[in-house]
Amino acid sequence: MLVRAVVVTEPGGPEQLRIVDRPAPEPGPDDVLVAVRATSVNGADLLQRKGGYPPPEGATDILGLEAAGEVVEVGDRVTSYAVGDRVCGLLPGGGYAEFAVLPAGLVLPLPDQVDWTPAGGLAEVFATAHDNMLTRARLTAGETVLIHGIASGVGTAATQLAVRAGARVLGTASTDAKRRAAEDLGADTTIDYTSEDFVDRVDELTEGRGVDVVLDIVGGPYLQRNLDILALDGRLVVVSVIGGPQAELSLRQLMVRRLTITASTLRSRSVEEKTAVSDALRRDVLPGFADGSLRVVVDSVHDLDHVADAHRALEAGTHVGKVIVRVGG
Repeated sequence: MLVRAVVVTEPGGPEQLRIVDRPAPEPGPDDVLVAVRATSVNGADLLQRKGGYPPPEGATDILGLEAAGEVVEVGDRVTSYAVGDRVCGLLPGGGYAEFAVLPAGLVLPLPDQVDWTPAGGLAEVFATAHDNMLTRARLTAGETVLIHGIASGVGTAATQLAVRAGARVLGTASTDAKRRAAEDLGADTTIDYTSEDFVDRVDELTEGRGVDVVLDIVGGPYLQRNLDILALDGRLVVVSVIGGPQAELSLRQLMVRRLTITASTLRSRSVEEKTAVSDALRRDVLPGFADGSLRVVVDSVHDLDHVADAHRALEAGTHVGKVIVRVGG
C-alpha cells in the first residue's frame, strides 16, 4: 500500500516541501502502526527543511516529530495497546504521513477529552517542557521561573505545567496578544522584550532576588543575561538556540552563586531515553488533560495539502501555541 507523505526534495523554503507516495511503514515487534489524524510543525521541521537538521541515523526522511491517530496494527511483543486505541507520541521522523510507526514505549494513550486536532501538537511540546523544566531543572512549588518565548508551543506548555506545579511564572513575549495569551494560561507577569530590558524587569519583579529557573529558547545572545537574573542555586535550561549557539560566560559567577546550566534535545535520544520521558508524561501530564487543567493551545490548522502554509505560519513568528497539520479524516 502506498501512503501520502511529506519530504524535502532540495533544502530551502516552504516551497521545497513535496507530497509523495511512499510504501506504508511496517511495525516491528515492539512498535505500533498508527493511522495519523494530525501532526504539528516544530522548529526542528523548519531546520530539516532548510538542510540544517538531518534525521538521526536510521530514521525516515519524512518530516514530522510527532503524530496522533488510531492504532491499526501492533507488533508481536506489544501488549499495552490494541487496534482502535486513540494515541499520540514522539517520533524521530515520519509524522507528516498518512501512517506512522511509533515504538510502543513512546506511545501515549489519549484521554477522551482530547480531540484529534490538539492531540497532533501534544507530545513534543509537553515532553520538552516537562523534561527540561521539571525533570532537569527541578522546578518546584513556591519557586519562580522565567520562560522565554512564553507564547510559543513549548512556552504555552511550560506555563501550564509550571502553574500546575505551584510555581510563579514570568515570561517574555513580543506582542500584547502573546502576553495576554500567556496570562490567560496563568502566567503572573509577562515582559515585552521589544520595549523592556528583561534583566531589569526581573530584578524589579523579584526585588533583586532573581528567578530559580530560566527556560531559554534563544541561546548564545541571552546566556550572560540569563545568568544575571538567576537566584542563588538557580538553574538555566536551554531547549533551543534560535539566536545562535556561541557565547562567553564567567565561571566565577557560576561558582560563587552555585548556578547550573543544562541543555538537551529530544530527537537524537535513544528509544530507551525517550521512553523514560514518555513514562513521565503518562504519569505527570496526561492526568492534567483528563481533568481539564492542561490543554494544547492551537494557533492554526492546515490540511496536509497545504503543509507549506503551515511552515510559513510558524516561520512568521506571530503564532500563539501550536501550528497543526491535519492528515487523516
